[in-house]
Amino acid sequence: MSYGFGLMIESLVAILLAVTIGYCTVLNGRLKRLKADEQSLKATISELITATEMAERAVAGLKTTARETESTLGERLKAAERCCAELTRQVVAGDSLVNRLSRAVAAGRAHDDALPSPAATALPDPKAVAAAARSFADRLRERMNVAA
Repeated sequence: MSYGFGLMIESLVAILLAVTIGYCTVLNGRLKRLKADEQSLKATISELITATEMAERAVAGLKTTARETESTLGERLKAAERCCAELTRQVVAGDSLVNRLSRAVAAGRAHDDALPSPAATALPDPKAVAAAARSFADRLRERMNVAA
């Protein structure tokens, strides 16, 4: 009886040992897959760090470009304001000149009316010339206001 009992215990130990070996084989396969996943995760993290560094450099470059653009646009805006002021001054001076010329033409026309001559009739009407000059100055002022 003791011989059968010992054989049964040794058979049970052999079966348990075989189950343990099978479980260790399965566990070993899982550990290999885990190691492979760890390597791919490390590669992914490395790529992410590289992409983050590139994005940081790109953002820094964009900030520098924005600062340069802002200063350039500021300078151009100041120059445009100076040019607009100068053009406005010139338009006012031109309007004044047109008024003086129209008065001179009107005075000359009055003088020519006193002296009859065929050449006087060939000259354009000074009032029409003055009106055309005023119209031109008004259009120029409107364009300047629209541009500003």
